[in-house]
Amino acid sequence: MTAHSSALCRGRYSEPGMVYLITTVTEDRSAVFANFELARLVIAELRACDECRRSQTLAFVLMPDHLHWLVQLQKGDLSTLVGQFKANAAKVVNRRQDAVGVTLWQHGFHDQALRREEDLAAVARYVVRNPVRAGLVRKTGDYPHWDAIWL
Repeated sequence: MTAHSSALCRGRYSEPGMVYLITTVTEDRSAVFANFELARLVIAELRACDECRRSQTLAFVLMPDHLHWLVQLQKGDLSTLVGQFKANAAKVVNRRQDAVGVTLWQHGFHDQALRREEDLAAVARYVVRNPVRAGLVRKTGDYPHWDAIWL
């Protein structure tokens, strides 16, 4: 853990019911999720977090080398939620590639708590338009690895 990521963890506060914008990056910014099948495995792990009622995903986009996840924490704490998601996603991706023990994600994650008055639909639109801004597609609907409960 670097000194910078340690400082981020010390200042992190999480509360069930709050909405957070999470960003997490692959190890060495490797474009692992340019592989369609691996991307779908990771998205299934996001959905599993919701199915276990730990979170409610409001929007996400899985880019080739990182994830943006707009999520409402339902129970537990944010670090545990993200840590379990990343561990489970790494396990299924590594199993599919016969690469057990390979590091998939960089350590830590960036989080931003959203205030109640913030326009969540606008934040969701910002999240899912990442592939357009990155020049991967011309319009959001052309990119396969995103979802939002409303736009």
